[in-house]
Amino acid sequence: MPGVLALYGYAADGLDAGLHRGVPSRGLTFILSMDDPVEGAETLPHWNAGRLNAFDSLVAGLHITPAYIRQPTRQRGIQISVHPLAAPRLFGVPAGELDRRTWPAEDVLGPGITALRERLHEIPTWNGRFDAVEDYLRARLSAERFRFRPRVEVREVWARLAAADGAVPVSVLARETCLSERQLTVLVRRELGLTPRDLGRLMRFDAAFGALTRAVRGGLRPPLADLAVAHGYYDQAHLAREFRRFTDTSPSAFVGEEIGNIQAGGHRRARDWTA
Repeated sequence: MPGVLALYGYAADGLDAGLHRGVPSRGLTFILSMDDPVEGAETLPHWNAGRLNAFDSLVAGLHITPAYIRQPTRQRGIQISVHPLAAPRLFGVPAGELDRRTWPAEDVLGPGITALRERLHEIPTWNGRFDAVEDYLRARLSAERFRFRPRVEVREVWARLAAADGAVPVSVLARETCLSERQLTVLVRRELGLTPRDLGRLMRFDAAFGALTRAVRGGLRPPLADLAVAHGYYDQAHLAREFRRFTDTSPSAFVGEEIGNIQAGGHRRARDWTA
């Protein structure tokens, strides 16, 4: 399905209640809870102060710091990873207007999302739920009511960075799009919510994080120095600094805290498409 990077169903009981870090990725996050609302804080000080927001369904823009989520003992729901360039078609606004925040999905998608969530509670099987969500997404993506289209320069920047896992200098991107670095930065940030530099750093981290989680699921603990070299970091210390930037903790500490979620795949994947 063009515009959808992945769709997951998740179901877990007997979890240890506490803090779960929502890790930044190259996709926009769209969650439909089938249990209690998802509770989370935008920053660690908000989490520490107990200033949490609750969402029955939510949409989150691209971000470069973790979300702080209260992990309940039981959770059920569906999570969709949306390609940022598809945001105008699915959400009616460019990804830049969802900038680094979490929004109630009703505020972005309208009241139809409430009806979809209620319908999911009535469907007894996961395949039936996935079908219902896919039908909803297809209807949104095929609609022609949204006139905004990402600029060709933004699409080119995304494609170049995605193909190289972020390893393209901004100067090269500017030259290839026939824009100054300042013009390109303003344009990409307006449409996607991040500067080209931060977008590249996010994609490199996303690739390294994906490799780490796949290894952990396979029962391995890859040497961090090797992981750093494989993903274009100067050394292990550079990887650790970037990992802390995106997760607010070290790679080893994150694996220790989230080992159960990682080994379980976090969410049970149902579909996986490329945009």
